[in-house]
Amino acid sequence: MALEMKVPSPGESISEVEIAEWLVQDGDYVEKDQPIAEVDSDKATLELPAEASGIVTLKAEEGDVVEVGEVVCLIDTDAEKPEEDSPKEQTKEEKNETKDIAPKEGDPKEDTSSSKKESYASGVPSPAAKKILDEKNIPSKDVKGTGRDGRITKDDAVKAEGKPSMGTPGKGSRGESRKKLSMLRRKVAERLVSAKNETAMLTTFNEVDMKPIFDLRAKYKEEFKEKHGVGLGFMSFFTLAVVRALDEFPAVNSMIDGKEMITYDYKDISIAVSGPKGLMVPVMRNAENLSFRGVEQEVKRLAIRAREGQITVDEMTGGTFTISNGGVFGSMLSTPIINPPQSGILGMHNIVERPIAVDGEVKIRPIMYVALSYDHRIIDGRESVGFLVEVKKALENPEELLMNNDVKKALEL
Repeated sequence: MALEMKVPSPGESISEVEIAEWLVQDGDYVEKDQPIAEVDSDKATLELPAEASGIVTLKAEEGDVVEVGEVVCLIDTDAEKPEEDSPKEQTKEEKNETKDIAPKEGDPKEDTSSSKKESYASGVPSPAAKKILDEKNIPSKDVKGTGRDGRITKDDAVKAEGKPSMGTPGKGSRGESRKKLSMLRRKVAERLVSAKNETAMLTTFNEVDMKPIFDLRAKYKEEFKEKHGVGLGFMSFFTLAVVRALDEFPAVNSMIDGKEMITYDYKDISIAVSGPKGLMVPVMRNAENLSFRGVEQEVKRLAIRAREGQITVDEMTGGTFTISNGGVFGSMLSTPIINPPQSGILGMHNIVERPIAVDGEVKIRPIMYVALSYDHRIIDGRESVGFLVEVKKALENPEELLMNNDVKKALEL
């Protein structure tokens, strides 16, 4: 019996996926639940497991966009699993095959030349096509003809795309390669352009003296890791500082829906993670209920799942505010782009020792520049600047504002 394998729905609002890669070949025997393909949606890359054991017949090619519910392969469930031949048997069979195909005396020699010779018309443009190609400055040798005997038609010339002039070539390699963007990357590109074009995006900056956090981590990070199994990183401090600031300025935890403004009383914090398929933004649900330990464990769990390609659409859906850490790649300063339909995103950057004035004296301190990009349609300057100042205050005085003056209790030590 041939079982039809159809594309399952990866999540709500997703109507089509792209076959990113087949993990098996046509005619292979597959086991039930064996991953046979990777499919890209506009939100994540997911594995497609075999629904039964049998021989697979592929019905779609890599790069094809298929609708949810469409048949992508057949599995012959009546087929028996082939037995693997031993190396000795294979060697014997290969010898017999070689013997059988050896040329015999008197046999006609095989024609090794191409079975189909090109005609005089191959690659020759029609008069109309030649005029168009000349106007586009495209050599006819760069165009594949689809007309009779390979002739280049007017339609071929119209569809041909010329290469932009790169000036006078210099010495050295001038090779190039093309790679189709994944559906996820194309969707990210669309969303970024949409955010730039459809929001009144503005960015405000500030700097944070990270010494108090450095001191806390130096003192408690070993004990914290030994007790909880995760490191005491910067993300927990920033997440809890953001949660506190969102309480002070709820407009930053809002978004526009048509002519209405929706403000959330919960804080679902998206964290930007660089994965093998591109940027992914998993969500920490109800971050207002998480402790330092809870944030660090959730960040680690989501980051691992994103980098191993196991993240689900549900884990990336929603989010009321985003934190992006470009500092891990060495970024000193940037203007992060809003993750629509959210209205705010906080950008973290690298930490560099810089001279600053402290109580009238010049001190060398670990400084991080932070940036808040926000939608000026619903967030005014008072809210945006005030929000970032509150984040700065909490990070520079974590014991009082984030730990209620009880470090051991806050870190659950």
